[in-house]
Amino acid sequence: MSHPIEITDGSFDNDVLNSDKPVLVDFWAEWCGPCRMVAPTITEIAEEQEGLVVGKMDIDSNPTVPGRYGIRSIPTLMVFKGGEVVARIVGVRPKDQIMAEIAPHM
Repeated sequence: MSHPIEITDGSFDNDVLNSDKPVLVDFWAEWCGPCRMVAPTITEIAEEQEGLVVGKMDIDSNPTVPGRYGIRSIPTLMVFKGGEVVARIVGVRPKDQIMAEIAPHM
């Protein structure tokens, strides 16, 4: 059982791009209501999925990576595998829809 890790501009390459497991990154901000709505789902996924690294990146504290990946609205969830983006989910979605997007990449 694990919890989402905090990902920063400085740790992104190591935590995400160089990971040997698929990585789900939740791009969020403290002031974002929809981000707070999806946060418990992200935590559940982190606790339940052994083969998946789950991380959260605060876009206000870490503007470089969100800019590089064209994050225009939050929450945005991105799945990275082998250093590449393999899925992108924008907005609040139910857990089953999020898992349906992630499952093919695990």
